[in-house]
Amino acid sequence: MALSAADADLIARTAEFIRAKFLHEGSGHDWEHIRRVWEVARRLAAQTPGADPLVTELGALLHDVADWKFHDGDEEAGPRAARAWLTSQQASPAVINQVEAIIREISFKGLGVATPMSTVEGELVQDADRLDAIGAIGVARAFAYGGHKNRPLHDPAVPPVTHDSFESYKQNTAPTINHFYEKLLHLRERMNTPAARRVAEQRHAYLEQFLAQFLREWEGEDVGEQKGQKL
Repeated sequence: MALSAADADLIARTAEFIRAKFLHEGSGHDWEHIRRVWEVARRLAAQTPGADPLVTELGALLHDVADWKFHDGDEEAGPRAARAWLTSQQASPAVINQVEAIIREISFKGLGVATPMSTVEGELVQDADRLDAIGAIGVARAFAYGGHKNRPLHDPAVPPVTHDSFESYKQNTAPTINHFYEKLLHLRERMNTPAARRVAEQRHAYLEQFLAQFLREWEGEDVGEQKGQKL
């Protein structure tokens, strides 16, 4: 499905709006994150017959426009902000409704909470967003967010929690390493598309390697003190 000139122009205006809004954001939810999600969603859409590229690209560009994490837990802040922008740009009501639904449904809400997407375009954007949460960039973003929230790197005395409700997940303030066990290591199995699952395998393996090395270094186990010798 090809984009019309008008649709391409709407996407370009939306990209510039989001780029200006998030260019210097420091929590890992910045313009470069959104740009990557946009690009990956676009690539996934090209491999998915029937996917609407306009809805996919707008959903990707606007998925973090007003994230609940930065709006006092308000789950409707993002859909409202997206609707306001798209309305100002004279987008069709059907497109606005579909993009709103993507933003409303996309978030991880806790390990015990299912988060199915109601459209194929939503599945593509969700996969793209979750791929950016794992692998090397996912590690970097996890610690950027943890630092932004003044969370410790790790505390062995604070065990990971299986959040069975979105409210429980939203109230979480655990150390950053817990986030790997509470979310990141479970994203591989929650991908929607074959292409995303293939990429997730490699990125998931990197998470496991990173965690193993991190925990060895946390206790200094990689130093390998020899018997009878001081460090």
